[in-house]
Amino acid sequence: MPRKTTISLIKCDVGSLAGHHVVPEPLFNIAGMNLKKAKEDGLVSSYHVFNVGDDLQLLMVHGRGESNPEIHKLAWDIFQKAADKALKLKLYGAGQDLLKTAFSGNVRGMGPGVAEMEIEERGSDPVVAFAADKTSAGAFNFPLFRIFGDPMNTAGLVIDPDMAGGFKFEVLDTVEDKRVVLKCPEEMYALVGLIGTVGRYMISRIWRARDELLCAVGSVTKLSKIAGKYVGKDDPVMIVRAQHGLPALGEILVPFMHSYFVAGWMRGSHWGPLMPVQVKDAKCTVFDGPPRIVALGFQVANGKIASDDNEKPMIADLFDDPAFDMARREAVEYASMLRRMGEFEPARLSVGEMEYTTLPQILAKLKERFEPT
Repeated sequence: MPRKTTISLIKCDVGSLAGHHVVPEPLFNIAGMNLKKAKEDGLVSSYHVFNVGDDLQLLMVHGRGESNPEIHKLAWDIFQKAADKALKLKLYGAGQDLLKTAFSGNVRGMGPGVAEMEIEERGSDPVVAFAADKTSAGAFNFPLFRIFGDPMNTAGLVIDPDMAGGFKFEVLDTVEDKRVVLKCPEEMYALVGLIGTVGRYMISRIWRARDELLCAVGSVTKLSKIAGKYVGKDDPVMIVRAQHGLPALGEILVPFMHSYFVAGWMRGSHWGPLMPVQVKDAKCTVFDGPPRIVALGFQVANGKIASDDNEKPMIADLFDDPAFDMARREAVEYASMLRRMGEFEPARLSVGEMEYTTLPQILAKLKERFEPT
């Protein structure tokens, strides 16, 4: 039987230095120490810890399948310990994403974001892990359509016979908790009709149509739906496989050559330009942003992340490249333009997206003062 390997990317906002800015070193140390022990105990085969803004990211490769209770408990315990440390240091937003108190076998629905896929390893399995801060899962709708559905972006859809059958997209309706699977190119217009509404319809999984090969998985978490109030934006993560009958690495990255607008930014209540950055620049400053995204490339080999001669996982910081300078420049220009509008739409999100902010409280105070016209 082909080897089955699971890639788990689990993130959580456990506390930040000087506002919703960046994860400080002591929290990294807690994650690294616990994951090192988990590797020694055989729970995970390899791991990598990083951050995007104020979110602590745990990338783990193992052989225990998706939604494994031991893996999820490992992540939950790390986040709890990091949050406790953040409280002692009086860091901002300590434990912000930990919306439940008792672990129940799976971190889904408890606050942390999760993207997981179990794969049968191919002869070579390049993978890209994306993580974003100050935005929601709908932020991935646009690039995922470009990567797997748009022949003007992905040449392989036209010239690679192994991609000629197209791809199937699972779309979640996060308002009514329903799902639908649409196939491209046949149902392309219907797909765009749904996923263009980024606050409600979100791509969660993508398969190659001809053989159901799993290609991409994203986290689809609405923190405000879990908590019943605004507690921070959802800050999504995503795993995408590349090459060998799938979009090439370059085709996966080219949608990020230009910035585009996503929902979130300051207090989760504004449109903002997404800025692709290297990990060292994955810190949120101006108006708690602009929203940032990083992309890490690696190889899955024999049940773990391919490592160098010193057994250190080889991770490529894919946005650490001048090719994305134009997108970064655009993001700053667009951010400046939007901030000139202050709290007027379309810089601020529409009323439907503001239901978990202080806007309902403002309306409640003014309720008796509204009169018929």
